[in-house]
Amino acid sequence: MKMIRMILVGLGLIGGVCQAEPKPQTYCRFVPERKDDFAWENDKVAFRAYGPALRSGIEDSGIDCWFKRVDYPIIDKWYKDAAAGKPYHVDYGEGNDAYHVGSSRGCGGLGLWIDEKLVTSDTFIEWRIIRCEPVESVFVLTYEYKVGADTYKEEKQITIKMGDRLFKAESTFWKNGELAIGLPIAIGITTHAGKAAVSKDVSKGWMACWETIEEYGAGTGVAMDPKAIQEFRLIESPNKDEGHALFITRADAKGKVTYFAGYGWAKAGEIKTSNDWNSYLEHFSR
Repeated sequence: MKMIRMILVGLGLIGGVCQAEPKPQTYCRFVPERKDDFAWENDKVAFRAYGPALRSGIEDSGIDCWFKRVDYPIIDKWYKDAAAGKPYHVDYGEGNDAYHVGSSRGCGGLGLWIDEKLVTSDTFIEWRIIRCEPVESVFVLTYEYKVGADTYKEEKQITIKMGDRLFKAESTFWKNGELAIGLPIAIGITTHAGKAAVSKDVSKGWMACWETIEEYGAGTGVAMDPKAIQEFRLIESPNKDEGHALFITRADAKGKVTYFAGYGWAKAGEIKTSNDWNSYLEHFSR
């Protein structure tokens, strides 16, 4: 932990490199004051990933949705309010964090697909902001996996643009220091132990979950090049964080997997039904 922080300080990255203004824009930053979260948003959606301070806990490399219903940035405000005793799990008019991730893949987390099983990493170990600008933000999170005697590394570059409900993820993998060409990967969205209804069109390259969370409908989804999808797999389990809809794919000739993930929330007003969400993903996938 101390070594990671020393590296980040040395790179001048602790505390973030940009500041959100009270107008619609994209935004991202490292949040050391909240157990090393990394959060990002645009005018439609917000997300976070879990960092080094939570290693070996319940949370790992799954991606959390922050349900927002305003077009201006809320990340800094919600963290500041939470520190002052106003928790972001309560909707005070801007939205709230009602989505459960735990050790699941959440909304678009991934894992290695080895021997027909999902192998996940712990929290990210490093982060780097490439660009944090009003119309687009880009950053990289680094993950490590240990499988037997083998060590895998993932560098996940995430891009979020204005107006989109899905962020773009480009994950590059190495195995024991070499590009992991052809490595089997599973990209997932949690079904919350089967509470979510699952839809898909593999030929178009999208899959979706729709469920009711705190009395409002919420949809999560993944979209990717259908030519890159080897199969769709539904993992059914009554256990809290084990049920998933998965796309199984492989790292390409550059060791890379590219996909998009995001959500729609009925309380925000634009995506009100499962059909709305599926139609959005259908259109996005074109």
